[in-house]
Amino acid sequence: MPSVSLAHFLQTEQMQSFKTIFVSILLEAIPFIILGVLLSSLLQTFVSEQTIRRFIPKNPILGILFACLLGILFPMCECGMIPVVRRLILKGMPVYIAVVFIITGPIINPVVFAATFMAFRNHPTIAYSRMGLAFAAAVIIGLILYRFIKRNPLRNSRANFSNQEDWEGHQHQGGGISSKINTFFVHASNEFFEMGKYLVFGSMLTALIQIFMQRESLLAIGQGPLSSHLFMMGFAYILSLCSTSDAFVASSFQTSFTSGSLLTFLVFGPMLDFKSTLMLLSVFKSKFVLILSVLIIITVLACSLLFEHLFLL
Repeated sequence: MPSVSLAHFLQTEQMQSFKTIFVSILLEAIPFIILGVLLSSLLQTFVSEQTIRRFIPKNPILGILFACLLGILFPMCECGMIPVVRRLILKGMPVYIAVVFIITGPIINPVVFAATFMAFRNHPTIAYSRMGLAFAAAVIIGLILYRFIKRNPLRNSRANFSNQEDWEGHQHQGGGISSKINTFFVHASNEFFEMGKYLVFGSMLTALIQIFMQRESLLAIGQGPLSSHLFMMGFAYILSLCSTSDAFVASSFQTSFTSGSLLTFLVFGPMLDFKSTLMLLSVFKSKFVLILSVLIIITVLACSLLFEHLFLL
């Protein structure tokens, strides 16, 4: 009897809709995750930190602008970016430039732009606004950090990382091309499964919200001038989606949420989510992570509300 009831439940209209939404998000997002993982692994394996550091301008304004655009040349997910940036700081990269790279690299890059443009084919302004909002917010955050953060915020000293740096240096230098190719595939597979589990979780939760949450309640939240933004910020933080797939989740809310709140989701999530918070805490002091988190929340919310008023009406 229970098995009959379960079979009947799986055939209900709600479950059919759930499966359709869940599978459609997965199928649209997976190609972009694969592309992002391959590029990230390629850079992680074959491009050294010295190569990146060599091109960093000394001028703080130019340095911030350079960091904002660095993701175009080095499109990496935030999971692979934070360890790389930590090594760059240890080798002399200013903290404000490193942080700007961390928060913009997962957004301002060609793979994420293509994914966002495909997800919002009927509303391409979202794709352009996502890039513009991420750039504007990062410049503001970078300037504030440059002005007020003077001490090294790293949790551990250089000495504590020396052994790991030596090991990572051998990964870049030793073993020949066959070793690097093996490292490339290992890194790519690990990152794909790491990102994949968040995509599956995010797609499932998105489908559940849309199917089982009353549409009136969803519209009441999604059309609120402030509640929609706050809900999407919390949603992005919990989901911890990769920036190459989050646009497909956001696009499924187009009929329920304002364009500005979708933009908030698309910019805030890659800059700060549960997964990246844990990674930041493993690298930076807790006080610095708290300051950075507050800066991201306030800046993204304020800039998103402004963008919504100016460009997305």
